[in-house]
Amino acid sequence: MDITTAKIIVTGGASGLGEATARYLSGAGAAVTIFDRDADKGQAVAASLSNAHFAVVDVTSEASVAAGVAEASAAMGGITAAVNCAGIVTGARTVGKKGPFPLEMFQRTIDINLVGGFNVARLAAAEMAKNKANDDGERGVIVNTASIAAYDGQKGQAAYASSKAGVAGLSLPLARDMAGLGIRTMAIAPGLFLTPMLESLGPEMMAELAADVVFPKRLGAPEEFARMVRFIIEMAYLNGDTIRLDGALRLP
Repeated sequence: MDITTAKIIVTGGASGLGEATARYLSGAGAAVTIFDRDADKGQAVAASLSNAHFAVVDVTSEASVAAGVAEASAAMGGITAAVNCAGIVTGARTVGKKGPFPLEMFQRTIDINLVGGFNVARLAAAEMAKNKANDDGERGVIVNTASIAAYDGQKGQAAYASSKAGVAGLSLPLARDMAGLGIRTMAIAPGLFLTPMLESLGPEMMAELAADVVFPKRLGAPEEFARMVRFIIEMAYLNGDTIRLDGALRLP
């Protein structure tokens, strides 16, 4: 797929990896529609980019995503890719000093990180299926965001790790489901990236986290995640898998 003619939805595009991805893809020539619940930040990011649009979308709501997909398709003249970056991080032990893990917190994590991603994927794919196929028979591509926690979940990450393991597990069945439509599905499992969430921990804590990375000895740059997204979009033979992007980090 030619990135300069791509029409891409980026969820969670108002901050973090989603914002970096929206900025990078827009700079590469793609039309981008940002989905986010934060209207002020989302509109500000879209306004700072060329050929970008913003829609207030709650990924856990079928009606909200359906309206967002219709708005994105109208604004860009179709949809050829969807990048799911919307997500939350929660932490609590299964049984801690305050009792069992709050079930509401576990369910909310699954709903946003896993169900929300699938919600966007299925509705965006239905729109992609209307596209004219290219020479490879391709009509679209979906890129989901998993995490190395899917494989190396740490203490307190039962909700987060299981949600991201679910995201990784979607790649192959979605690829098989949509092969006849010419739609690919991939996921990226990032390690520790220099996002506002990690920056809030302070330089000493960030240095400690970076020390566990095998090589290079640093946190990932959000643009590196965005570059991987572009590579997946452009590389038609990548399908049905999850790529670790982590400097060989294995969480203890």
